[in-house]
Amino acid sequence: MSLSIGHPTPQSSAMTPPSWHACVRSSDVDLHASAQPQWSLNYDQLSPGRFDGHIELVQLPGLRMIREGANCKVRQRGQIGRGHYGLAMALQQDHEAIFNGQRLGTESIMIGRSDELDLLTPADCELIGVVVEHELLAALWQSMYQKPLSAWIEEQIVVQASTASARHLDKMHRRILDLLSSSPELLNDPVALLQLRDAILIEWIEAIPSQVDTSELRRVEARKKVVDRACECMLAHADQPLSTLDVCSRIGTSPRKLDYCFNDVLGISPKRYLRLVRLNGVRRDLKSRAHEARIKVQDIAARWGFWHLSEFSRDYSAQFGELPSQTLRSAQV
Repeated sequence: MSLSIGHPTPQSSAMTPPSWHACVRSSDVDLHASAQPQWSLNYDQLSPGRFDGHIELVQLPGLRMIREGANCKVRQRGQIGRGHYGLAMALQQDHEAIFNGQRLGTESIMIGRSDELDLLTPADCELIGVVVEHELLAALWQSMYQKPLSAWIEEQIVVQASTASARHLDKMHRRILDLLSSSPELLNDPVALLQLRDAILIEWIEAIPSQVDTSELRRVEARKKVVDRACECMLAHADQPLSTLDVCSRIGTSPRKLDYCFNDVLGISPKRYLRLVRLNGVRRDLKSRAHEARIKVQDIAARWGFWHLSEFSRDYSAQFGELPSQTLRSAQV
């Protein structure tokens, strides 16, 4: 990668926010989600054990670099900056990561608007990526290809990079993060930052294949729509969990199709997924309501449809590595 690429892409007229570099280590999935400034994300932990995650972020003018990983399987949803687009790649995983219902290979690139993120990553998976302002991406795209942004950029799509491009992106991210760690004074050099930013974005753009196939997107979206409607229905009755037949009746599908869509889009059965989401809901409430007077574990558990306290405590402990009472006490400190 060359950092000297000529004249940097012009900035918008809006005031450019300060550049910064941050590293965060977290032992709680919700703290992990909230450690990403200006983004609104919700993470659900889908595999058992104590959570251990790390995030490294670099904010440059109009672009944010990210490298993150966790020891647990996680589904993350939300938005990472309106008016932005994301390009990312999941490392160290084998077709278990799923982006908006599309399975990822080790050299797949996720691309799309940043206001509809839905990503499932397996345990011990690392993610690298950039989130870029539309204006900057459009200007650089026009400069490189002498044409406007391709229409498919408005979709949520997975494309396959070459092995060489994928390895180069990974190495580039490592080099830049190491560079800014060892030379933080670069964050105060506006010209160097703009050149660095453009070099990073050019590498990502050039890794995108020349032909992008969108023929499967409508079918993927249809399956994901079934999952989203089912999740909305199930969570609306979290205190009285619906049976699979009830859910199917309410959203107008068959049990077989529902199970197929969940396994295809999320890699998990609807019954198992709902239980995990409810356990995450209990954990979130235990922490957010810890300072309410006379708050009790059983009250919050019941709110999420767990009526048998001993069975609930066993499942909660297996999922998060601690008893629900420990979560509550820790949040009260």
